[in-house]
Amino acid sequence: MTKSDLVVYVAKKAHLTAKAAKEAVNCVFSAVTDTLKKGDKVVVTGFGTFMVRSRAARKGRNPQTGAPINIPARKTPGFTAGKALKKAIR
Repeated sequence: MTKSDLVVYVAKKAHLTAKAAKEAVNCVFSAVTDTLKKGDKVVVTGFGTFMVRSRAARKGRNPQTGAPINIPARKTPGFTAGKALKKAIR
């Protein structure tokens, strides 16, 4: 499912216009992004939790030359599915 498919689905389910559904979907994604940028987590009960995970610095290897390189630490978004979502998928 793409973002445009999601907008169409929301428009049908919530009886909204396509423009209003697009705005609603964009607002939800924007809220999740802004919250994660602050370092907080987003908990959607029954669906799951979006959080920021930290990856430690590590040594790597350049695949072309084989030379060792240092890969810096960074933050990455993560998602853990909730109990209800896991049960629905089974």
